[in-house]
Amino acid sequence: MPSACAFRAQLVMQGQRELYDYWRQSAGERVMPARPDFDPLKVPGLLPHIGLIDVRDGLDKGSFTLAGTCLRDIYGAEITGRRLSDIFCGDCATYWSRVYARIAMAGLPGTGVVRGPSKGRDHVVLFWLRLPLSDDGRRVDRILCLDIAGPFETNEADTPCASQCYPRVSPEPVTLGARVAVA
Repeated sequence: MPSACAFRAQLVMQGQRELYDYWRQSAGERVMPARPDFDPLKVPGLLPHIGLIDVRDGLDKGSFTLAGTCLRDIYGAEITGRRLSDIFCGDCATYWSRVYARIAMAGLPGTGVVRGPSKGRDHVVLFWLRLPLSDDGRRVDRILCLDIAGPFETNEADTPCASQCYPRVSPEPVTLGARVAVA
C-alpha cells in the first residue's frame, strides 16, 4: 500500500481528495475512523455521490445502508437497502468482489476507474473511492463510498448528476492560418 501522500496523489477527482482528506482527519491517530466520527454534513457537496455499505455480518451479506441521489443514475436503480450481490452481478461481480474483499480484509482505502460499474451500465465511466470504517479500530464494519460518473457516450449525459461532473463542451471551430511552403 502506498503512503497516505502517495495514495492521495492517485485521486484524480477533487471530490475524492476532499473526502479522503476528511476521512484521514476523522481518523485522528487511528488507522481508520469509526462511523460516529464521520459526519457527512462536513462534505455537503459530495452527499449525492456518497454511499455507505454495512459489512458487519460479512461481505456476502453486505448492503448499502445509504446511497446518495447520484448513485441511482450511476447504477440505474435505487440501491439503498440492497445487497452488494444484487447490485454487482454479471461480468462486474468479480471486479467488485475483489475490491471489497481487499478493503475489508486489509482495512486500507482503494480507488479506481471502471467502465460499466454494474450490469447494464456499460455506458457509465465510474471514478470510485472506497474508505474503510471501523468501530473497534481493527475490523472493518462499514465501507464509505464515493462514486462520481465520468463522461458518457450516450444522451444519458443530460442527467443532472452527470453534468455536475463533466459538463458537455462543444469545441469551437479553429481557423488555421495559411500554409507556408518550406524550402
